[in-house]
Amino acid sequence: VTHSIPACIGSMTINGKQLDNDSPVSIFAVNKCYETVQDGTFFDGSGFAALVREGYKVRSDVNITLEFRTTAAHGVLLGVSSARVDAIGLEIVHGKVLFHVNNGAGRITASYEPRGTNSLCDGKWHKLQANKSKHDISLIIDGNLVHTDNPYVQSTSADTNNPIYVGGYPADVKQNCLTSKTSFRGCLRNLVLTKGQHTELFDFSRAFDLRGVFPHSCPGAEH
Repeated sequence: VTHSIPACIGSMTINGKQLDNDSPVSIFAVNKCYETVQDGTFFDGSGFAALVREGYKVRSDVNITLEFRTTAAHGVLLGVSSARVDAIGLEIVHGKVLFHVNNGAGRITASYEPRGTNSLCDGKWHKLQANKSKHDISLIIDGNLVHTDNPYVQSTSADTNNPIYVGGYPADVKQNCLTSKTSFRGCLRNLVLTKGQHTELFDFSRAFDLRGVFPHSCPGAEH
């Protein structure tokens, strides 16, 4: 076994002596346990999860689905970039969800803004689907479709070969399709990327870099 257990452990004794959990000699990626827990991964607003160390190739088509829950009006959801301009990005800015795509000719954005008093930052779960099909991009939030015209019809492939950053990204990493540097605070679950017939569900506990992220542990209410 090479990864940690997604669980809560308490009242541990060794040779009859109870261990003091409150003042450990060292601690890494251990969060408090919650009385009410939901499926999902908790992002505390300070870091990110990095997936696919060898690099993810977006190219012509990708479909991204995930569910998020937050009370913050700003936060990075996901970014895949290249060293050049090619990239994709998902973020929450001023309570709106933005899906940016740059196939090399220029950045195109699909933007979803909830109507009326509805908010995506209400601490409830919301379903997101972002689709890039060659030069065509669309965004579906809770069943509501946003489609954006792309004038760069000849440019169809986002030639990326960098990791997938979720919930934020390191200060020294370039992200050409994200406008925000604010790390996401809240919970994410069911992150799936689909390319053609290949569907991949990402497990955050297997990320190669994890900062301020607690897999399989989503508090039932904001803490």
